[in-house]
Amino acid sequence: MPKTNPMRILEQQNIGFEVLQYKYDEENLDAVHAAGEMGLPCEQVFKTIVMRNNENKIFVFCVPSNSSVNLKKARSITFSSEITPVKPSELLNLTGYIRGGCSPLGMKKQYPTFFDETIILFDKIAVSAGMRGINLFVNGEELAGVISGKIVPLTQD
Repeated sequence: MPKTNPMRILEQQNIGFEVLQYKYDEENLDAVHAAGEMGLPCEQVFKTIVMRNNENKIFVFCVPSNSSVNLKKARSITFSSEITPVKPSELLNLTGYIRGGCSPLGMKKQYPTFFDETIILFDKIAVSAGMRGINLFVNGEELAGVISGKIVPLTQD
């Protein structure tokens, strides 16, 4: 198994993690499918959503795999009048990652990153390791700390 940039970053910061591998499906790259393949509750597997606001600024949101980013909350915390997900075709250029393998760690540029507050409900959460089929099982608060991510309410009420 190849070592990814997110793995290297966590190692450099002396943050413990486990590598979770799963069989991914090109036709079904959603995080709920990944959670099922790893045998974890959907609430414990976080997906990374990259969004752009009306001023062309990029923001990263990490939410449980079975949740959506509440756009009103996203606009509020980013002080944006509009915010929308970037197109999958833009992901690689913006982040260095492709759909189904986008990690909040190790992007080409460190964008402001927000984690849903439910991250604190678990000792560890799973996030993409930067490749399809590989997740990192890591303490969410430590993960957020590495990239100066903010833990806030992000999902639908």
